[in-house]
Amino acid sequence: MDLHSIKLRLQQHLSDGLVIIAGSGLSCAEGLPGMQELAEHLCNEFRGKFTGADAEMWISASKLIATEGLESALIKIPPTPNVESAIVSTVSNIISVHERSIICNIFLGSHILRLTRLLKYIVKPETYLPIITTNYDRLVEIAVEEAGLGVNTMFVGHFSGKLDKNESRYSFCRSAKLIGRKVHLTTQLYALVCKPHGSLDWYSRNGIPVSYTGDLLNCERLIITPGQNKYRNGYNSPFDIHLSQANSDIDKASRFLIIGYGFNDDHLQTHLIPNIKNGKDTLILTYSLSEKARCLALENRNVISIEHADMDGTSGSSVIVDQVENFFPGIEIWDVDSFIEEVLMP
Repeated sequence: MDLHSIKLRLQQHLSDGLVIIAGSGLSCAEGLPGMQELAEHLCNEFRGKFTGADAEMWISASKLIATEGLESALIKIPPTPNVESAIVSTVSNIISVHERSIICNIFLGSHILRLTRLLKYIVKPETYLPIITTNYDRLVEIAVEEAGLGVNTMFVGHFSGKLDKNESRYSFCRSAKLIGRKVHLTTQLYALVCKPHGSLDWYSRNGIPVSYTGDLLNCERLIITPGQNKYRNGYNSPFDIHLSQANSDIDKASRFLIIGYGFNDDHLQTHLIPNIKNGKDTLILTYSLSEKARCLALENRNVISIEHADMDGTSGSSVIVDQVENFFPGIEIWDVDSFIEEVLMP
């Protein structure tokens, strides 16, 4: 298929019924550390840190991390409670430092997030735009607000905000009008952001999940670390509520836009992969396709995938469309900024 025909299909994809799924690749493109960088930081930070059973566990895991990566290692060797707590604290701190720098640049007007630019070209439903992210950072929420939409994370309040799905939804109501016997609500356009792995602004306060946007010293952040323990923790509040909403939005979707996501999370994939295989149109944008994502694109005609590629020393994009892989030199439309400029801008 020629590039012009592919671009027309890509433009048509950003229409009604879209659910956006954002993985770590989207945040990495903005300057946040990826899994490999986090793994290296943990290995350096934890050298000689633990004793006893904690030390034995981490020594075994760190050997696997070097060869198999962080998540694979922690699946095979689940962290002890002490090590898991240290991972949460350390990962939160390093992401928070990088996130703060990016947010400052956004605030000063020297940086525009890719998702902010992209949202201009996406059809906004009258109900809400579903965005699901496995990232801990708040760049998705910031991108949405910078695009002029409301942000609904199902938490209400600025200090020690409570988790209340209904109250958060009604907070976007702007007027009410009686039409016949029914009340018609007019609401601000907003995105419902689901974060099944947690967020840097989620804390546990007296055993209750709350939201606070600042950094709180010596307070337990609610994020799920990579590895086997995340499947256990994922069924606790607030993760279960966000996961349930995410899966509901996936089931109701007409189409998916998947950015920088490696298909390595069984929580979402119990719903996402069957929906894709059942024929829902899917567009995957990523620097490098995981093996699972590649198989989905090659085995399902409803899936288009775009990744970075090099051929004979020439950089470009590899596009799998209609189960056929095509190489287009000189364009990097796997990256959201380039996708906007090459595909969406007139």
